[in-house]
This record gives sequence, structure tokens and C-alpha cells, in this order.
Amino acid sequence: MSHQSLKGKVSLVTGASRGIGKAIAAELAAAGSDVAVNYVSPSSEDKARQVADKLVQMGVRAKAYRADVSDIAQADGMIADIVRDFGRVDVLVNNAAINRDKTFMKLPREQWDEVVRVNLGGAYNLIHTLLPSMVETGWGRIISIVSVVAQMGNFGQTNYSASKGAVMAFTKSLAREVGRKNVTVNCVAPGYIETDMTAGVPEKVIHHVKDITPIGRLGSPEEVAFAVRFLADPRASYITGQVVAVNGGMYM
Repeated sequence: MSHQSLKGKVSLVTGASRGIGKAIAAELAAAGSDVAVNYVSPSSEDKARQVADKLVQMGVRAKAYRADVSDIAQADGMIADIVRDFGRVDVLVNNAAINRDKTFMKLPREQWDEVVRVNLGGAYNLIHTLLPSMVETGWGRIISIVSVVAQMGNFGQTNYSASKGAVMAFTKSLAREVGRKNVTVNCVAPGYIETDMTAGVPEKVIHHVKDITPIGRLGSPEEVAFAVRFLADPRASYITGQVVAVNGGMYM
């Protein structure tokens, strides 16, 4: 891929203050894209600003924006600020997500709703607002980070799996609607990646994951980010409605 294949483009990466989102922001900046770094928690503000500062040092424009993407007013307000600062958004990466893991019979309805509202509703909010401008300009990339558990299921994650599976189905249907407008819509489905989210997983579970993964290890945020960069590249224009697995062969 060309070193500066996204030069002149503007990317919005949600949940980009750490982990996979941070790596995606850096990968898109390395491709020449300006980057809007989204975060939600006040405690993440310093980290988000540090991410943006590092991207600026890489030679692109970047700025941190706080918004809860599951809140339509906050999502729209953030997009308005980004358009004011950068002019538009060409690449949307829906990475922000939460989990509230419990077996289904112990899962309160509010935790089901919370996960679906953020993981699926957040994607809806941003896509619904940004898609018209992508269609108007005749170019756009929408990439949502889902999960291997949406494909194979996982104990204690009915809410998380359902929300990510819904994003996959949403992606495939939307891809059929906007393909002729030169807007591609895809997913990246990571397996177990070394992030804060997996740091609290019991060691015996990690050993089991490694045992059932042909590559025999956890993935890195950078490996997920590279898949996102590939899908965002202008030369990936014939790829849409797809789920790109980055799971070490855990699910085939």
C-alpha cells in the first residue's frame, strides 16, 4: 500500500484514546489521513490529547473530541465540530464499544440495553449523520470493529455478541444500498487482542484461547489497525459488505 494513500482524507476513529482505536488512528495517520480522535470519559482526555499530539508529530492534522456516540445529540455535536475543523469526514471507524459480561439468566435488562445502545446505536448515530455527505461527495469508507464472538458465540456475552452480530448484519445491508455511490461498508472482526479489555481475563482462559488459536498467541492492536488501513485505502474500492477476520485462525 502507498505510504500516503490517504493523504487529503479525514478519518474519525471512535474510542481512540487507547488500545485498538489508538492503533487505528496511528495507522491511518501513517497513511497520510488527518484524524479526529474520539473519546468519552473525562479520565481519558489526557490520553486522547496525547494520541492527537503524536499524530500531529507524524505530519497530519489531528484533534481530540469528547462525545458519547450513543447519545445522538453528542454525536451530532462532535461531527459538527469535526466538519468545522477539518471540512468533512471521509473515513469513519466505529470502534467505540463496551461490554457488560454476565450469563444471560443473570443479565439485567439495563445492561443488555446499555451494550446494544453503545455498540449498535453508536454506529447508527454516526453513520446516519455522516453518510449523506459521503454520498454527495461520491467517496466514503465506513469500517466497524466487531468481534469473533459475533461469529462463534461466547459464554457470558449474549449482549455483546448480539450487538456485534447486529453491526455485521447492518453492514451487509447498508453496503448493498450505497455501493453505487462509491461508499464501501465493511467490518473487521478481531479475535483476542492484547488490550485493557483482555487484561482482566483470567490466565487460564488466556492459555485456553492460545491453545485453540492456530497461530498460538493473542493478536496486537496494530494487526487490527493494518486491516482497517487496508479497507480504507482507495484501492480497496471493490471490497464491500465484508467481515475481515483478524483472529489468528480461532474462527474460520
